[in-house]
Amino acid sequence: MSLNDPIADMLTRIRNACAANHRRVDMPVSTMKSEIARILKENHFITDFRTVQTEDGKPLLRVILKYAHGGQSVIRELKRVSSPGLRQYVGVQEIPRVRNGLGMAILSTSKGLMSDRDARQANTGGELLALVW
Repeated sequence: MSLNDPIADMLTRIRNACAANHRRVDMPVSTMKSEIARILKENHFITDFRTVQTEDGKPLLRVILKYAHGGQSVIRELKRVSSPGLRQYVGVQEIPRVRNGLGMAILSTSKGLMSDRDARQANTGGELLALVW
Protein backbone atom coordinates (compact mmCIF):
# COMPACT_ATOMS: atom_id res chain seq x y z
CA MET A 1 0.00 0.00 0.00
CA SER A 2 1.45 3.35 -1.04
CA LEU A 3 0.96 6.22 1.37
CA ASN A 4 1.31 9.84 0.37
CA ASP A 5 1.45 11.11 3.95
CA PRO A 6 2.78 8.56 6.47
CA ILE A 7 2.64 11.07 9.36
CA ALA A 8 -1.07 11.70 8.79
CA ASP A 9 -1.55 7.91 8.65
CA MET A 10 0.23 7.54 12.02
CA LEU A 11 -1.89 10.25 13.65
CA THR A 12 -5.09 8.74 12.23
CA ARG A 13 -4.19 5.29 13.55
CA ILE A 14 -3.57 6.72 17.03
CA ARG A 15 -6.78 8.79 16.88
CA ASN A 16 -8.85 5.74 15.84
CA ALA A 17 -7.27 3.49 18.50
CA CYS A 18 -8.02 6.08 21.21
CA ALA A 19 -11.63 6.34 20.03
CA ALA A 20 -11.99 2.55 20.20
CA ASN A 21 -10.26 2.39 23.65
CA HIS A 22 -7.51 0.09 22.38
CA ARG A 23 -4.49 -0.44 24.60
CA ARG A 24 -1.95 -0.25 21.78
CA VAL A 25 -1.66 0.46 18.06
CA ASP A 26 0.80 -0.89 15.46
CA MET A 27 2.02 0.87 12.32
CA PRO A 28 4.90 0.66 9.84
CA VAL A 29 8.07 2.06 11.37
CA SER A 30 10.16 5.00 10.16
CA THR A 31 12.63 7.36 11.80
CA MET A 32 10.18 10.28 11.65
CA LYS A 33 7.39 8.24 13.27
CA SER A 34 9.75 7.04 15.99
CA GLU A 35 10.74 10.63 16.75
CA ILE A 36 7.09 11.73 16.92
CA ALA A 37 6.41 8.84 19.32
CA ARG A 38 9.44 9.89 21.41
CA ILE A 39 8.07 13.44 21.69
CA LEU A 40 4.60 12.15 22.62
CA LYS A 41 6.16 9.97 25.34
CA GLU A 42 8.33 12.80 26.72
CA ASN A 43 5.24 14.99 27.02
CA HIS A 44 3.21 12.18 28.70
CA PHE A 45 0.64 11.71 25.92
CA ILE A 46 1.50 8.01 25.47
CA THR A 47 2.83 5.40 27.87
CA ASP A 48 5.55 3.86 25.71
CA PHE A 49 6.61 2.87 22.20
CA ARG A 50 8.88 0.21 20.77
CA THR A 51 9.84 -1.47 17.52
CA VAL A 52 8.65 -5.06 17.13
CA GLN A 53 9.07 -7.66 14.38
CA THR A 54 6.17 -9.42 12.67
CA GLU A 55 6.25 -13.09 11.71
CA ASP A 56 7.34 -11.96 8.22
CA GLY A 57 10.32 -10.12 9.72
CA LYS A 58 8.90 -6.66 8.95
CA PRO A 59 9.47 -4.04 11.66
CA LEU A 60 6.44 -2.31 13.22
CA LEU A 61 6.20 0.63 15.58
CA ARG A 62 4.02 -0.30 18.55
CA VAL A 63 2.59 2.64 20.52
CA ILE A 64 1.13 1.94 23.96
CA LEU A 65 -1.67 4.43 24.58
CA LYS A 66 -2.30 6.21 27.87
CA TYR A 67 -5.67 6.53 29.59
CA ALA A 68 -6.80 8.51 32.64
CA HIS A 69 -8.47 6.89 35.67
CA GLY A 70 -11.98 7.21 34.22
CA GLY A 71 -11.00 5.40 31.03
CA GLN A 72 -10.77 8.67 29.08
CA SER A 73 -7.88 8.87 26.63
CA VAL A 74 -5.12 11.34 27.50
CA ILE A 75 -5.00 12.35 23.82
CA ARG A 76 -8.15 14.33 23.15
CA GLU A 77 -7.26 15.45 19.65
CA LEU A 78 -4.49 14.97 17.09
CA LYS A 79 -4.47 17.40 14.19
CA ARG A 80 -2.13 17.35 11.19
CA VAL A 81 -1.25 20.93 10.21
CA SER A 82 1.37 20.79 7.48
CA SER A 83 0.76 18.38 4.61
CA PRO A 84 2.84 17.37 1.58
CA GLY A 85 0.61 19.52 -0.63
CA LEU A 86 0.67 22.60 1.60
CA ARG A 87 3.61 23.01 3.95
CA GLN A 88 3.10 25.28 6.97
CA TYR A 89 6.23 26.97 8.30
CA VAL A 90 6.38 29.15 11.40
CA GLY A 91 9.04 31.37 12.90
CA VAL A 92 9.90 31.20 16.58
CA GLN A 93 7.52 34.10 17.31
CA GLU A 94 4.60 32.40 15.49
CA ILE A 95 4.75 28.98 17.20
CA PRO A 96 1.21 28.43 18.49
CA ARG A 97 0.38 27.82 22.15
CA VAL A 98 -1.96 24.84 22.03
CA ARG A 99 -4.84 25.03 24.53
CA ASN A 100 -2.96 27.70 26.50
CA GLY A 101 -0.05 25.35 27.19
CA LEU A 102 -2.05 22.20 27.99
CA GLY A 103 -1.38 20.78 24.53
CA MET A 104 1.67 20.88 22.32
CA ALA A 105 2.78 21.45 18.77
CA ILE A 106 5.28 19.18 17.02
CA LEU A 107 7.77 20.97 14.79
CA SER A 108 10.37 19.76 12.34
CA THR A 109 13.32 22.13 12.73
CA SER A 110 16.86 22.25 11.44
CA LYS A 111 17.88 20.74 14.79
CA GLY A 112 15.46 17.80 14.47
CA LEU A 113 11.91 17.16 15.62
CA MET A 114 10.92 19.00 18.79
CA SER A 115 7.94 20.11 20.80
CA ASP A 116 6.86 23.74 20.80
CA ARG A 117 8.46 24.36 24.21
CA ASP A 118 11.80 22.96 23.07
CA ALA A 119 11.68 24.99 19.84
CA ARG A 120 11.01 28.21 21.76
CA GLN A 121 13.85 27.39 24.14
CA ALA A 122 16.20 26.65 21.22
CA ASN A 123 14.95 29.86 19.52
CA THR A 124 14.21 28.12 16.24
CA GLY A 125 11.17 27.81 13.99
CA GLY A 126 10.33 25.20 11.41
CA GLU A 127 7.60 23.17 9.78
CA LEU A 128 4.52 22.83 11.99
CA LEU A 129 3.70 19.11 11.70
CA ALA A 130 0.92 18.49 14.22
CA LEU A 131 -1.06 19.78 17.19
CA VAL A 132 -1.83 17.49 20.15
CA TRP A 133 -4.07 18.06 23.16
